[in-house]
Amino acid sequence: MIDVNVSLSRYPFRRLPCDEPEALVARLRGLGVTEAWAGSFDALLHRDLAAVNARTAETCRRHGDGLLRPFGAVDPTLPDWREELRRCQEVHAMPGVRLHPGYHGYGLDVPAFAELLDEAGGRGLVVQIAVRMEDERTLHPLLKALPRTDPAPLIPLLARPSQPRVVLLNALRTVSGEPLRRLLAAGEVWVDVGMLEGLEGIKRLVAQVGIDRLLLGSHAPFYVPEAAHLQLKESALSAAQAEALTRGNARRILPAP
Repeated sequence: MIDVNVSLSRYPFRRLPCDEPEALVARLRGLGVTEAWAGSFDALLHRDLAAVNARTAETCRRHGDGLLRPFGAVDPTLPDWREELRRCQEVHAMPGVRLHPGYHGYGLDVPAFAELLDEAGGRGLVVQIAVRMEDERTLHPLLKALPRTDPAPLIPLLARPSQPRVVLLNALRTVSGEPLRRLLAAGEVWVDVGMLEGLEGIKRLVAQVGIDRLLLGSHAPFYVPEAAHLQLKESALSAAQAEALTRGNARRILPAP
């Protein structure tokens, strides 16, 4: 199985279970995960993203024996974002980047975001967008003013000539129903099941939008990785649907290393 949504290092506001890379890798392997796309919690508040990305790449090399695939952090509001994007691909051999618009203070309608999508698409990089990282009610009072990320401005951008591949992480508590269907039909965009709630949530989601644009994402270690796998079991998908969700769709986005 391929988990498209895990994070390394320490969540800045509290310790989490299995937030050490050895423990996280062991838990994922125990669930049958053979590949995990890994960003870093450091990207939320650290200003030196070059150092964050270097640490992420090194952690993925040292732990997991190939299970962890590093995704770099890029902030298009910083003046050197193009150079950092280049380093992610050419220096660290990262297959994609993970953006945190809420923490970095921009919306998906700013020109710099469109430029980043074009640059990443031209380089063949996958762009993951963390639509949210937590329930805002759990945040420290000083951070409750973080802007919410609206995915809707993505729709016209997905038709650009660069044809970026976009994965929305933790988006299903922000967008659903007809807005979600329009978004998934607009281009090369997928959504993971992180933060999906409710009994047989995956089964209900498949009935609404189909299986082809859905990905397995645990949002570990913020959530225990077993949670997403329990959702998968209780939804009683067909064998073909389960294979698409847990591996096939992700492999279409990103070939095996």
